[in-house]
Amino acid sequence: MDIIFIEDFRLQANIGIYAREGVMAQTIELSLQIGLSTASAGASDDIRDTIDYAKVVERLRGELESRRFGLLEKLAEFVATLVLEEFQASWIRVSVAKLGMIRGVKKVGVIIERNT
Repeated sequence: MDIIFIEDFRLQANIGIYAREGVMAQTIELSLQIGLSTASAGASDDIRDTIDYAKVVERLRGELESRRFGLLEKLAEFVATLVLEEFQASWIRVSVAKLGMIRGVKKVGVIIERNT
């Protein structure tokens, strides 16, 4: 299996269970590792034979900036399901983090792995 990755993708999301988090969107950081075979794309040099990471970013940005999530776990599951189903990946690892939420801590988050 080959891996396409998108790292340190930052966007604004409405997420959180605490009252202070409901007031405005927060910056979150996503990193994705998307598993699939890239052999066809390597042979053809054609974007149609692989996953277009620009389309993944565009799709996720549109969805995540317009939705509300309570937990990072829910957001991570949403991302994993979307990429697996819409982009026909066979496996995904999603890392999602909130930045600067706890004093003295750079980021907090969750990492999940899912497959089809």
